[in-house]
Amino acid sequence: MAEAEREIAELREEIEKHNRLYYLEAAPIISDREFDRMLKRLEQLEAENPSLITPDSPTQRVGGSPLSAFETVTHSVPMLSIENTYNYDEVREWDARVRRGLNADDQVRYVVELKVDGVAVSLRYEDGNFKLGATRGDGEKGDDVTANLRTVREIPIKLKDTPPALLEIRGEVFMTNAELVRLNEIRVSKGEAPFANPRNSTAGSLKLLDPKLCGQRRLRFLAHGLGEFNGIQASTYTEMQALLKKWGIPVGIHQAEFDSIDEVLEYATTWETKRNTLDFQTDGLVIKVDNLAQRARLGTRSKSPRWVIAFKYEAEQAVTKVLGITVQVGKTGKLTPVADLTPVALAGTTVKRASLHNADEILRKDVRIGDTVVIQKAGEIIPQVVRVESDARDGTEIAFMFPKECPSCGGPVERIEGEVDYHCTNPPSKCPEQLKEWIRWYAHRDAMDVEGLGSKLIDQLVDRGLVKSLAELYKLDAATLADLDRMGKKSAQNLVNALEASKTRSLDRFLTGLTIRHVGTRSAEILAQRFETLEAIRGASIESLAGVPEIGTVVAASVHGFFQEPDNQALLDELTAVGVHPTPVKFNPVGHASLPLSGKTFVITGTLPQRTRPEAEALIKQHGGKVTGSVSKSTTYLLAGEEAGSKLEKAKQLNITILSEPELLEMLGITSES
Repeated sequence: MAEAEREIAELREEIEKHNRLYYLEAAPIISDREFDRMLKRLEQLEAENPSLITPDSPTQRVGGSPLSAFETVTHSVPMLSIENTYNYDEVREWDARVRRGLNADDQVRYVVELKVDGVAVSLRYEDGNFKLGATRGDGEKGDDVTANLRTVREIPIKLKDTPPALLEIRGEVFMTNAELVRLNEIRVSKGEAPFANPRNSTAGSLKLLDPKLCGQRRLRFLAHGLGEFNGIQASTYTEMQALLKKWGIPVGIHQAEFDSIDEVLEYATTWETKRNTLDFQTDGLVIKVDNLAQRARLGTRSKSPRWVIAFKYEAEQAVTKVLGITVQVGKTGKLTPVADLTPVALAGTTVKRASLHNADEILRKDVRIGDTVVIQKAGEIIPQVVRVESDARDGTEIAFMFPKECPSCGGPVERIEGEVDYHCTNPPSKCPEQLKEWIRWYAHRDAMDVEGLGSKLIDQLVDRGLVKSLAELYKLDAATLADLDRMGKKSAQNLVNALEASKTRSLDRFLTGLTIRHVGTRSAEILAQRFETLEAIRGASIESLAGVPEIGTVVAASVHGFFQEPDNQALLDELTAVGVHPTPVKFNPVGHASLPLSGKTFVITGTLPQRTRPEAEALIKQHGGKVTGSVSKSTTYLLAGEEAGSKLEKAKQLNITILSEPELLEMLGITSES
């Protein structure tokens, strides 16, 4: 009994820790499989020792606690969890239990849906109007996130047709893989850690206190059930889904019905690999009894219904060896340790490297050079080390010591108090790898958009000492460039022309290219609109910067510190001397409502006859429009030039209006280029 009591106490503490990381901090550090294994072990021990069961045990709860930053609401109908399994035999056992719970002559029909990897929420509608949105929380109480959920475009503010007077919809808020990539690019550009997976980023988005920030993240929603309701005439879940769809509620597009569990399992095998082709994450299937009367007869346990089960696929993992650990230097001087691996196939790609994130992560997982490790793709996107197989060690493994000097320039390394990352203290002019990464970002299409300035060319320019700062890019001539590897006279001249054109990029793009910590594309745009000129921003006080909406004290301090740094002041003077003069961002101080493109969303593709993409994007924004990177149902126009690719095809499929550059100019009343 004493040994069981000790193990139960340890498991409860560990499970609660991971519940906090998952639900409260949106920063999980273990896989669902590892969490489920711990919970199942605790359930087993408590079943063997019922006297040790306590009301606060994780087995007696459904989920995590609500966030204190939001108002707590009580669910009118508890949001129960779903029993999980990773085993086909256990699905068959569940099917047998379902049939035993019904009459012998009952026909059982199953509905199978993809288990979207997101955050469960409840939406309450009264007289067709969206009144309340809440997270699941602990199943009994959740967080009121109505303001954030109102920013999710797929959640109707008012239902269509004639919905019932009271309707509570249960569903999943999630993020697509493409949106995660877009969001992480912004976070990295601001010096923030990227989200590990779409679920992680969705949870983080819903707990933002500013709905505007949540609205900038393109969250999605799918309904998968009901809470409290009245006046719905439906005998099956399939019929109920049809009603929801009629009222304007999005439901699962990949849904199937089967009359036998064998058909269900055969269907499950088809999705094991096919799920990797989707643009959102799904870790399994949810299998439900379709008949609502049968559901009522089957009933529920204390924390999960008997009429539903989730079959989850094992996360695809691979075993390999750590050949070495190297440290990469980023554009802001951040040092990131990376494991060099024996190449291994994983989720359709060959993985040779995996990020170890920071020094603390290496210590926590005790990763050593020579270790045998299990890796998987976090959210099936980013390779990561799951765990070390310590039993496979033979004593030759070498512990990794984080460097005290920058591996690129030998400069001192420091760790800012309160942060997990180490940084090189030298400026980019004295740190080759930092300079290379800075130039790569400076030339990025979201910044100065210098076409032809690729990674290999940047390596040559820095390694040969031809470029020691951003300003020296503008001193390059075609003859010098033509002598470099894989460069001809035409390519050299094109690059000189591209650099010349970048001298008058808009101020927001220039600010983005400077890689100021915590400043991404959105912050740069806000600052450029508020201060209008580079000189005004350079002379701005912390107070005036912090007073700009959406900027705040952290960003203000970072911006002010950047422009007060002597090395940065010298660089800006050098850029001005070589002719870099960012142009003001035109902005209507009254607002965008009266502008011709107000409320219109554009996607740009192909090569335009008169303008570069950044110039076209600036033109659209000047007239009140919004520009995004991918085509979706919310896209108003596709601005297409020559050699338009997949975006053009998708726009045609979605019946989105396609514009040429002359048609856009005609729409704006621009008849000449004067």
